Amino acid sequence: MSIVTKSIVNADAEARYLSPGELDRIKSFAASGERRLRVAQILTDNRERIVREAGQQLFQKRPDIVSPGGNAYGEEMTATCLRDLDYYLRLVTYGVVAGDATPIEEIGLVGVKEMYNSLGTPVAAVAEGVRSAKGVATGLLSGDDAAEAGSYFDYVIAALQ
Repeated sequence: MSIVTKSIVNADAEARYLSPGELDRIKSFAASGERRLRVAQILTDNRERIVREAGQQLFQKRPDIVSPGGNAYGEEMTATCLRDLDYYLRLVTYGVVAGDATPIEEIGLVGVKEMYNSLGTPVAAVAEGVRSAKGVATGLLSGDDAAEAGSYFDYVIAALQ
């Protein structure tokens, strides 16, 4: 839920107008909108590179998953692994745009560990892949932009651990 929605819901629950502090937070959120959209655009424009490089890093760190018997062994399973990395990157862009982790949680993290466990997919490897994607993605950004995106990657990684 965005800061705007949270503020409105809280104020309405108490049958009051928005407080000066809430209005200041909303103003700050609105002012940061252009930066958040720019960050999401950079991540979106570089998604193939981010996913490819993150996959390469993951497979170097965890050769067991691309070896015979591994969950990413063979072209089809490797493509599935990269697809999942792309999915988590997309979720991160949703969080960046919203300025909140709620879309990440509601769209893509509910039950994810259970799903991977039922498929026999090592969840730690998925988290490592997202960590690699974070490194590649934040390397394309600077300062506050990298910190903003990094916090949403961290949210996904924490949910996978």
